[in-house]
Amino acid sequence: MSGHLVKTAFREVTDFDPEDIFECGQCFRWRRQSDGSYSGIVEGSFANVSYAPYENKYNIGDVKIWGNLFASDAAKRERYWRNYLDLDRNYTQIKRILTTEDAVMRRAVRASSGIRILNQNKWETLISFIISQNNNIPRIRGCIEILCREHGHSIGLLKGEPLYSFPSVDRLSVLRPGDLDVCRLGYRARFVSETAKRVALDGGETLCDAEKTPTAELGAYLLSLPGVGPKVANCVMLFSMKKSEVFPIDIWMRRVMAGVYGMSERNLSGMQDYAERNFGEYGGIAQQYLFNYVRKLKRDNPAAYERLGLDATSEKDDEAERMI
Repeated sequence: MSGHLVKTAFREVTDFDPEDIFECGQCFRWRRQSDGSYSGIVEGSFANVSYAPYENKYNIGDVKIWGNLFASDAAKRERYWRNYLDLDRNYTQIKRILTTEDAVMRRAVRASSGIRILNQNKWETLISFIISQNNNIPRIRGCIEILCREHGHSIGLLKGEPLYSFPSVDRLSVLRPGDLDVCRLGYRARFVSETAKRVALDGGETLCDAEKTPTAELGAYLLSLPGVGPKVANCVMLFSMKKSEVFPIDIWMRRVMAGVYGMSERNLSGMQDYAERNFGEYGGIAQQYLFNYVRKLKRDNPAAYERLGLDATSEKDDEAERMI
């Protein structure tokens, strides 16, 4: 591994669970370790995140990050991780707002109380969610790792395994779809290649300024990019651009909304209206609670999951599927 690892620590952090955060479908380059921590590649650097809850205290503990990002600048490093892990947002208050009059959301929050929305690299998130279309999470991860191996930069070794950065806009913008065949992207290769060329036209400036751009305007820009539909655009805005009001809907969220709220699975506009009216500025956070709740239900209580009838439909989403 290039560069020495340094520690960044945050004390008395509430509403934080690495499994909830890194396994809820918002990121693809973090891996669980044998000690329960998670290791990943962030901004071309290795990092390991762990959480140590306090004994005899509920929902509070210390977050520790070992990594080599901004290793020589402690203040910059702390600011970066505080933003990346969304530590300045009061999730206790958000959960209180979402659950006050919603019994379904109360169950969802109890099941995934440690979710925080990551503020990830915008370019990486855009390409990752283009790759996610009609794909399952293990395969998405595999495709992204091959893409990084073939077109990123080597950043060292971890336990004998090579690590790679995510390829830059400039690198992907000069590739043809056929150059990505080894990454097993299928039809998505054309979208990745063409979107890279479009983003490169302004040097990524529109992406960099995303947080200052109104949500509707930003959404329109993302939808103009090859391979980006409503669900992908909303995921990119939620997971990298601090647009927490957006409510991504794919086939699984259709089924969740139908199963737990009794809505018609075909009524996408009704689902969006429901999210706007009931979840408001926290629509995306509510979506993550619901998605992770059903994911855990399928894993931990198959009988209860089956009673929801979420697998009974044969409908196909016309955009990205995110597998549980």
